[in-house]
Amino acid sequence: MSKTIKGSSVTISLVPQAKGGPFVFWGDLEGHCQKAAILGYDAVEIFAPSPEVLVELQLNETLARHKLKLAALGTGAGWVLHKWHLIHPDLEVRLKARNFISQMIDLAARFGAPAIIGSLQGRVEGSVDRHQADIWLAEALEPLGQQAEKLGVTLLLEPLNRYESNVFNRVGDTAAFLRKLQTKNIRILADLFHMNIEESNSALALKEAGDLIGHIHFVDSNRGPVGVGHIEIEPIAKALSDIRYGGYISAECLPWPDSYEAAKQTIQSYRRYFN
Repeated sequence: MSKTIKGSSVTISLVPQAKGGPFVFWGDLEGHCQKAAILGYDAVEIFAPSPEVLVELQLNETLARHKLKLAALGTGAGWVLHKWHLIHPDLEVRLKARNFISQMIDLAARFGAPAIIGSLQGRVEGSVDRHQADIWLAEALEPLGQQAEKLGVTLLLEPLNRYESNVFNRVGDTAAFLRKLQTKNIRILADLFHMNIEESNSALALKEAGDLIGHIHFVDSNRGPVGVGHIEIEPIAKALSDIRYGGYISAECLPWPDSYEAAKQTIQSYRRYFN
């Protein structure tokens, strides 16, 4: 059965401590959801400090008011605010990271959306070698993947470029790891910026991962909105069509020259390549 892309999405960060990161909109959930809807986005992807904050901000009502979906929910605030991650040498810290992700899965599932594990995968360093890191990561991902499956959603794992992480940098290595897990409910978040650094052929990497691709971060080579860098989008769009990709195309880029213009540039590029 063929699949069709769910639609377009744009990122909103509600974590002031992450200022300067690659998110299109910052703060003001209500106002930015309104802008996203006016520009024609189908959904928003949110980076929040905690599930409680989104409940307090009445996420459900806000999305309904602007006729938007939740594309995905990030968990990176667990690292930004608390320095937790899944391969930390301290068991208590690993458990806090896992619990934070679990809470985000619960909230995201209310909206039929996946949670994202990016920076919370951690770094291989100090007393932790790669073998131990893989064991601890698998120990965390198995129950988290099962939790998401029971709630009817997937979990996303994002390969990051070498300057941000040394756990998973390439889509193929991430896919090989996921295929060894018992849970089959974890998909790959393929970020075009990270892929531009790490992959020799991004389109081919997407095709080889196939149905393990669960989410796309739509961004150009300079981490600006698509159209201001040098990534060739046509072969990437063709690869996604070939694998019958059925997720969102989500703008996670720097707000250049400002948030509104970045969002406008991205939705124009989205329509050019995917409509």
